[in-house]
Amino acid sequence: MTTSLDSHSEQIIEVTLDNARGDRLDHALATAVPDYSRMQWQRLIQEKRVTLNGRITTKASLRLNGGERITAVIPPVVETGLVAEDIPLDVRYEDEDILVVNKPAGMVTHPSQPNEQGTLVNAILYHYPDLEGIGGERRPGIVHRLDKHTSGLLIIARNDRALWFMQDQFKKRTIGKRYLALVEGQIQPPAALIDAPIGRDPNNRKKMAVIPPNVSAMSRRARTRYETVTRYDNFTLVACAPLTGRTHQIRVHLAYVGYPIVCDHIYGRRKKSFADLRRHFLHAAELTFRRPSDNAELTIAAELPPELQIIIDSLTPIG
Repeated sequence: MTTSLDSHSEQIIEVTLDNARGDRLDHALATAVPDYSRMQWQRLIQEKRVTLNGRITTKASLRLNGGERITAVIPPVVETGLVAEDIPLDVRYEDEDILVVNKPAGMVTHPSQPNEQGTLVNAILYHYPDLEGIGGERRPGIVHRLDKHTSGLLIIARNDRALWFMQDQFKKRTIGKRYLALVEGQIQPPAALIDAPIGRDPNNRKKMAVIPPNVSAMSRRARTRYETVTRYDNFTLVACAPLTGRTHQIRVHLAYVGYPIVCDHIYGRRKKSFADLRRHFLHAAELTFRRPSDNAELTIAAELPPELQIIIDSLTPIG
């Protein structure tokens, strides 16, 4: 196999697919050149950037005879216009493929409009200027997201292969996620699985709600497992594991069973329990996943941020 490796110009990849008889073209290429995922090869084939024995092919599912000569033209990585900003970044793990970042409350994960600044993406671009291209653009790969006012751990892909690998784990629901939430009241039962479908609230399009599937075609199954960590007089600290990935899922589910998250101004009580807390008490405390480089299982944890820990320190445990 021969390649040119300058990401600022076109890359030329030449490879002979020996021992690929009966295999699909995209699968054989992903095996022979693992720096690019099968999804990336499908895109390159569709864009007519792959030739087979000197002729352009647009069929990723083509079955091979073995020994085919492949030439692929990889386009240069283009700049996105996103601005790199010198914003502090709390990195809890990093390797050549991924970052695990502890996002503070109040920070948006990704710009939602042109020229938006102050986001996690802007910070990553500053601290990791050598970031590889994602989808042909020089930007970090956002594997998943957290609400603006939820703090905690996020996985960021540094290249396309890692993005595909991590997204596949989320799709198959093999990622372990543990959130800590302080809720109003002493939750009953102490541990349970909340299995209630979530969809867009028909009365407020900015909110989500528990909605039976026969009411809205947009309602989707949602499952959250919780267990009590510590009980207090008027509150409970619970650990939550979302088994599906619906918008605002934990917040909606806990409010639905009658124990809204403290200081959640959308789904919680209007009267704040802690006047100085300017965010809801929800923190993504732990992630368990397999890393792209060697499939090894990792567990990364992040302690409660100071503004939440001070609340816990002010309460007296019971029972």
